[in-house]
Amino acid sequence: MLDAAFIRANLEAVKSNCKNRNLVADVDKVIVIDDERKKLLSNIQAIQQKQNELSKLIPKEKDLVIKQQLAGEGKSLREQANAMEAQAKEIESNLKSVLNIIPNMTHPDAPVGLLAEDNKEIKHWGQPRKFDFTPKDHVALCDSLQLADFEAGASVAGQKFYYLKNEGALLELALVQYAMNTLVQEGFIPVITPDLARIEVLEGIGFIPRDPDPEKRQVYTIADTDLCLVATAEITLGGMHRDQVLDEANMPLRYAGLSHCFRTEAGAPGKDTRGLYRVHQFTKVEMFAFCTPEQAEGIHLDILRIEEKIFQGLGLCYRVIDTCTGDLGGPAYRKYDLEAWMPGRGKDGDYGEVTSTSNCTDYQSRRLNIRSKSQGQKGTRFAYTLNGTAVAVTRAIVAILENNQQADGSVIIPEVLRPMIGKDRIVPR
Repeated sequence: MLDAAFIRANLEAVKSNCKNRNLVADVDKVIVIDDERKKLLSNIQAIQQKQNELSKLIPKEKDLVIKQQLAGEGKSLREQANAMEAQAKEIESNLKSVLNIIPNMTHPDAPVGLLAEDNKEIKHWGQPRKFDFTPKDHVALCDSLQLADFEAGASVAGQKFYYLKNEGALLELALVQYAMNTLVQEGFIPVITPDLARIEVLEGIGFIPRDPDPEKRQVYTIADTDLCLVATAEITLGGMHRDQVLDEANMPLRYAGLSHCFRTEAGAPGKDTRGLYRVHQFTKVEMFAFCTPEQAEGIHLDILRIEEKIFQGLGLCYRVIDTCTGDLGGPAYRKYDLEAWMPGRGKDGDYGEVTSTSNCTDYQSRRLNIRSKSQGQKGTRFAYTLNGTAVAVTRAIVAILENNQQADGSVIIPEVLRPMIGKDRIVPR
């Protein structure tokens, strides 16, 4: 979250940022509540000071009547202070609720806009494949090659669930191993995270699991607990160091997290919702970094480089998007999306998002109370956090199947995955 003092000092900039992000937030209310909080704390401090003065006078007083009067006055002041402290806690909670809605500030170079058309393409790699036959989409390929069973998934768990089978299952395992091996070689610490996290951890990362409108909830909550199924390992990796002070001599800390991801929404009806592209459950390898403010920009570009390295290794055509302000998530200061070409998407093929990477500055660490300290430095400061997708397995499978299909109905397996799968081609059964 943003600091109330920062909002007070940059009120118009914060309001303009909310407008650019197409987000309604009562920024002025922060000042009103913060003023109320400060006034109350000042009153509490004055009462406590008077209490201290009385506590020094009572032992010195010889007159028993006056001594009892002083003791009674001290008791009354103590009761006032306790009541005001309870009120201060309620005000702090109200202030936090308002601050939680206000998004992070935005990088000055991020494109300003509210629509997908306002995103800026900054890089392109490879060329969309030209077919000398009519290509199938991945749903048809999964059916003909028996790689996934959508009907069984819907029968067992509901719409937008699925079974991967045969080489479909092997592709998932191979993609996970390929991504993990790549990240370990890049110096990341491999981690298999829990698939559950406490509500306060999700809120710290920037999700709103308690939204009263069920249509706006992004995650599944577990009944009669304070737990949720995670939507990404960003949640569990970010929560690893909450309430800790990190040694800046050991930073950046870079983790490669493997988890299942659970999302309650699966998109509006249309091309994004068919098959594996937008589902309620999938497997993902996620990058996450804790660093100093000075390291953040370089690490953000390095995470993007690794995402490109992974998809270049898969031989997939892609473009890199600098995401516009209206499409940024609340915690993101700046976000890059990598979109792969998918021949079966839409009428004539189109690009679809396969990874993203965000610099969240100290927005998440302030909520999770993650600080850092260097030797000789007075006090601590909030760490910076960054995240990025290495591989979201289902979307990678979509791109691989559609781009590598052949006229005879087979699919060529990317060379980097062949050792794990044990073959170079998936053929119709």
